Amino acid sequence: MQDLVLFLPCAAGVETHLAEEIRRIVPHVRDMQTSRAGVLLRGAWRDALSLNLHSRLAQRVLVRLAYAPYRDEEDLYEIGCDVSWEAWFTPRHTLKVEVTAQHSPLKSLNFAALRIKDAVCDRLRHKTGERPSVDTQRPDVRLFLHLTRDAASVYIDTSGEPLFKRGWREDKGDAPLKETLAAAMIAATGWQADVPLYDPCCGSGTVLIEAAQIALNMAPGRQRRFGFERLLPYQSHVWQAMRQQALAQEKRPGDAPLVFGSDISFRMVDFAKRNAERADVLQAIELRGGDALQRMPPSAQAGVLLLNPPYGERIAAAGAHGQNAASRAHTREARGPRVFGPASGASAPSAPSGLGRESARSEDGNENADFFAQLASHWKRHYSGWQAWLLTPDSGLPSQMRFKPSRRVPMWNGPIECRLFCFDLIEGSARKASPDATALGD
Repeated sequence: MQDLVLFLPCAAGVETHLAEEIRRIVPHVRDMQTSRAGVLLRGAWRDALSLNLHSRLAQRVLVRLAYAPYRDEEDLYEIGCDVSWEAWFTPRHTLKVEVTAQHSPLKSLNFAALRIKDAVCDRLRHKTGERPSVDTQRPDVRLFLHLTRDAASVYIDTSGEPLFKRGWREDKGDAPLKETLAAAMIAATGWQADVPLYDPCCGSGTVLIEAAQIALNMAPGRQRRFGFERLLPYQSHVWQAMRQQALAQEKRPGDAPLVFGSDISFRMVDFAKRNAERADVLQAIELRGGDALQRMPPSAQAGVLLLNPPYGERIAAAGAHGQNAASRAHTREARGPRVFGPASGASAPSAPSGLGRESARSEDGNENADFFAQLASHWKRHYSGWQAWLLTPDSGLPSQMRFKPSRRVPMWNGPIECRLFCFDLIEGSARKASPDATALGD
C-alpha cells in the first residue's frame, strides 16, 4: 500500500497550519491539496500511521478508497461494490457508516449510508461467504461517505477515536478546549520553546499540556490506541518500532519550566496538575492559583500570553471581578429580566453555573467589558514586551480592551466562529478610556 490517497480533516481556519505540520511529519509528501476544513495528499500506509502518531492538528486520518460521480443511491451502491473491502477487514469486524454532505441532491443521508453498508456486506459475502455486522457504538471499522452535488468520496478511518483524544485528559471543566484547537492556537502564534508561554485562565490545562509536549518533542498519539490496529494491513512490529522511535526522540524537562499557567479556581488548577501528570509533562509546567487581574509575569523574560478567555457559559474563570459580575447577574435573574447573554447567540441558562465560560459582555454592556478593560490595564502595567493572543467569538473584544490587534486569525471552536486576536503589549499600549468604547474598535 504505497500509493494511497489520504485526507486529514481539521477545524476550519487550521488548514494552512495542518499542511505545514504534514510536511514536517512526512517530508516526501506528494500532491498535497489544501481545501476548506482538511488536507488531501498521496502517501503510503506507513505515512498514515505516522500522521496518526504525530499530528496535533488533524481530527482524523482517512484513506480514500473511492471517488466517483453519482446521481442516486443506486450509484452509491455500485461505487461501494467496486471497493476491495476484503483487503481492509473481514466479516468478523463490525462496521459503521457515517455520511456528510454539501449540496447533495439526495433526500435521505441515512438511506445513502444504508446503500454503502449493503454494498460492503454484499461484496464480503460474495468473496468470503459471510457478511459483517453493524455496530453504531463501538465499531471495529469506521467508514465515511462524503457527498457533494455530483461526486461521492468513500473513506476508511485509520484513527478510531478522534485524534483530539490524546489519552491523558480525565479531569475537565464544563467547557473544555479540544486539544487539536489548543495546538492550532499555539501554531498560529508561532511560539517556540525558547520563550515563556503563559495561560492565566488555564482551566484544566489543555493549552499548557499541548505546549509542554511540543517543547519536549512528545508525539501527541504516544498514549492511545488507533483504529488502524484493527485493519488487515496493520503489522504490530512496524507500528511498535515507529512508536519506540518517537519515544526515543523525546527531550527531558529543563531545570526551569517555560510553560506557565494559573486559574482563579484551585479546583481547575488541581485538574490541570493531574492531567499534566498523566501526560508526563508535570515537571515542564509551573501551575498556580490566582486572579488573572493580579497575577504578575511568571518569568523575567517576556514571552507569549495565550488564552481562551471566559465566554459562553462561564465567568468564574475570569477573576474576582468576573465572579462579582456573575453574582450581580444572578441577583438580577432572581428578580426577573436580565441575564448574561452568550456570545454565540444561543439561549442562556437561567443562572450562571460558575463552571463554564461567560460572555465578554453582559446585557448592559458594562460588567464583563470592565473585566477585560482591567485585564488590559494590568497587562499594560506589568507585561510590557509580551505578546497576548486571545481566542474569542466576540469581535468587539479588542474595543473592550482598548487594544489594536496586530493580527486576527479566523478559527472555529466547534460550531462557533472565533477570532484569535494578537496584541503586542508595550507600556502605554492600552488606549485611554472613552465614553464610547465601541468606537475604539479594530
